[in-house]
Amino acid sequence: MKIAIYGYGNLGRGVECSVHQNADMELFGIFTRRAPETVKTIYNTPVYPAADILNYKNEIDVLIICGGSATDLPEMTPALAEHFCVIDSFDTHAKIPSHFENVDAGAKRGGNLALISAGWDPGMFSVNRLYATAILPEGTDYTFWGRGVSQGHSDAIRRIEGVKDARQYTVPYPETLEAVQRGETPELTTRDKHLRECYVVAEDGADLERIENEIKTMPNYFADYNTTVTFITEEEMKKNHSSLPHGGFVIRTGKTGEGLCHSHTIQYSLRLDSNPEFTGSVLVACARALNRMSSRGMTGCITIFDIAPADLSALSPKELRAHLL
Repeated sequence: MKIAIYGYGNLGRGVECSVHQNADMELFGIFTRRAPETVKTIYNTPVYPAADILNYKNEIDVLIICGGSATDLPEMTPALAEHFCVIDSFDTHAKIPSHFENVDAGAKRGGNLALISAGWDPGMFSVNRLYATAILPEGTDYTFWGRGVSQGHSDAIRRIEGVKDARQYTVPYPETLEAVQRGETPELTTRDKHLRECYVVAEDGADLERIENEIKTMPNYFADYNTTVTFITEEEMKKNHSSLPHGGFVIRTGKTGEGLCHSHTIQYSLRLDSNPEFTGSVLVACARALNRMSSRGMTGCITIFDIAPADLSALSPKELRAHLL
């Protein structure tokens, strides 16, 4: 199975590492908008100009697109789906339905299969919300993220004029998380569950008040949350915010039995040293599934809900029954 990477930032490096852990895959190359000779890869992977990618249509089984959700993926994924089987990690939840429609149209025009919004949320958390809701139909869902760095939100801040670098930490309010874990079922707004902490390196002479206002009022990212913005130096960013941890919880509390007399709590949690490496690992497992599903003649756009668990695994059905069932 030949995998290619489109875009080589933190997520692209995470995908590159993951492909090397999967014996049934080969990394064809990396496509970048930068000058290829300036890109240093982890495993000396070949690097090609992004503009030349259509020259390799017949040499790539799955193209993993590693761009940002704010401006990259809405343009890249529909366009590339017309020519390749593609996967992205689009994570602007409110815009997933419209992104799906755009990618579905592109994939169907080219007779390809595309998977959007793979990763851990959306992605693994989505699957666990689905399982928990199906099992406990009488119940309440809660999702908490962090404390950790959100790549998509950090990228959105970096797109603001005058911003040189940024990190955004999603922080659950501990008392709220603990109440839900105890089995309580409070009615919570978006603002009740998380704080968003932003650390920003501004360009010299930038209007700090304007930058802070643009962050706090950004729809789909910060407008619905309590948000703090702290301006720091490049040295502080490098010293205190160079790692990319993340994690979180999906919790469903539900009731069963006559008169709904028995309570149950389902919890799925992640604690990640490296958000991009874990997300890259999910994308690579999904690439295996996408390749298998495409070989069966499927086209158009799908989500992780449409993938059978067995298609994600390198193990055979016989091995899965013997060792994981």
